[in-house]
Amino acid sequence: MVTLPLLSLGAMAKQTTSTAFDKQVVEHFVAEMEAKHQFSRNTLETLFAKVERKQSILDAMSRPAEKTKTWGEYREIFLTNKRIKGGVEFWQKNQQALTRAEQQYGIPAEIIVAIIGVETFYGRQSGRFRVMDALSTLGFEHPKRGPFFRKELVNFLLMSREQGIDPLALKGSYAGAMGYPQFIPSSFRKFAIDFNNDKKVDIWKNSTDAIGSVANYFKSHGWETGKPVLATAKVSGKSYRQALQPKLEPQKTISQIKSLGWEFATPVVDKTKARAIELTGKQGVEHWVTLPNFYVITRYNHSTLYAMAVYQLGQAIKTERLALNQSNSKG
Repeated sequence: MVTLPLLSLGAMAKQTTSTAFDKQVVEHFVAEMEAKHQFSRNTLETLFAKVERKQSILDAMSRPAEKTKTWGEYREIFLTNKRIKGGVEFWQKNQQALTRAEQQYGIPAEIIVAIIGVETFYGRQSGRFRVMDALSTLGFEHPKRGPFFRKELVNFLLMSREQGIDPLALKGSYAGAMGYPQFIPSSFRKFAIDFNNDKKVDIWKNSTDAIGSVANYFKSHGWETGKPVLATAKVSGKSYRQALQPKLEPQKTISQIKSLGWEFATPVVDKTKARAIELTGKQGVEHWVTLPNFYVITRYNHSTLYAMAVYQLGQAIKTERLALNQSNSKG
């Protein structure tokens, strides 16, 4: 048997029933982990005796979705002076790692910085719940998404064993997302890397590992180095709405979209797959075509507004940093 590096075994081993979870559900999970992944039953029983059911986590997951925000409202949350300046500071502090990530994986530094900025405000807001509590609560008790979170709990325990980490020591979001980039455990095991070569993968306190891991995630999801992300557009005629597409993945070609009354501010190759969208901004309706790299951003979070916020925050940080560097060079 392989044991977790976490707790002393013994007296607490049979206290599974002291948790607020259904005893049989936990025992079944423990038995599966023992059979499929060679965990010690005693160690897991000891662990689950210390895991807490959190009603606040179930409440957060069950809370009715707030009214759908327009792009203008959503943009105001993330494109703030504070977040832009924070991004410049994060870039300056981590310039070497960002340059290396861009060279090695082909992902622009501003995209990596913006992802971390949107997800956790550059590591400042990475979550206050014990990941073990969050995944156990949702995995054992959430009526609809229980199976998904049980799989993540399996991945979390495997990750903890592989990394030699006490599962009770790690904190994250109420949904079990972790560290600077808010990776769920399955993403950690697939994409997190040791980017500073210290033989550990640390996305909680090590910004270099977080940067490399985000770059690896994007490369693994098909980012095309040097290719554009989107283009602004103008529309005319009565047929332009036929080009609009709800699905995130680009379906039409630029040529097809053009034929329906769309013109683009920057040249885009006609055969490029694209998605035409219409957003309500603060100044009115905006028209865009999103390209394959924009779709890659939505693999991080399946939302058009999220991906647009990441892209525009990245551009704002890049512009602010360039202006600062030019000002410093003149001084």
